[in-house]
Amino acid sequence: MTDLTAATVGVLRAEPLFALYLDVAFDRVQVIGATTAGWRGVYPVDGGHFEGARLRGRVLPGGADWVVRRGDGATAIDVRLMLATDDGATIAMTYTGLLCLNGTAGRQFRNGEPADYRDTYIRTTPRFETADERYVWLNRVIAVANGGAPGTGDPTYQVFEIL
Repeated sequence: MTDLTAATVGVLRAEPLFALYLDVAFDRVQVIGATTAGWRGVYPVDGGHFEGARLRGRVLPGGADWVVRRGDGATAIDVRLMLATDDGATIAMTYTGLLCLNGTAGRQFRNGEPADYRDTYIRTTPRFETADERYVWLNRVIAVANGGAPGTGDPTYQVFEIL
């Protein structure tokens, strides 16, 4: 059996794929309430946009973020979106991850105020699905993203392709 060490495998490399800016309807949360997993709510995503060197476009209305605020203070996120590229392709984007905010950032986020990136931990693992031949390469991409909440309160992400 081959010994897989950092020296034989190499270093994990990534390259920017795109920036994602979402319009989340925090005021229209659909509250499920306290469940065995934690407090559950569904936040509609009304749109947004994305931009990168290889693809850019808009986020179509109709997506949603299913969140669970867990007992340990972390929030599990599960998002489904439809992307429309500027050149007419449609791409399904899904991602799960964690949102962890310290007390100050949590208050700022709930009030739609800017939160310092150092006070937030938003990490996700996006996946993509498309039938458009120009973007079929996305079906084979493993991606990670880090996020933040700028002055609008809406989440933004920097999405990276793992090479």
